[in-house]
Amino acid sequence: MFRFFINGNPFRQATTQAAKVSLFTGLLLIGLGLLVWLLKEIIAIVFMVIFFMAGFSAIGWAVRLFIAQWKMRKDKSVYREGVEVHFEEDNY
Repeated sequence: MFRFFINGNPFRQATTQAAKVSLFTGLLLIGLGLLVWLLKEIIAIVFMVIFFMAGFSAIGWAVRLFIAQWKMRKDKSVYREGVEVHFEEDNY
């Protein structure tokens, strides 16, 4: 039960672990920064493609919603075929 306190100082172990994580994170961030600097054209093209796809997807959804709204305004039963809505009257 007290083995944790006998084996060493827990604050020293925590500090050592925090230093290792900080060193690894720093090296990882420097590496990613260097990679972005070296491959900025490729990364820019990848992000451009992602944003274009997201933009066209949003435009597609907008067109579909406008068409659905136009059909619903034109004919009230377009999206209600075979659906009945019942409301129960609760007398509380």
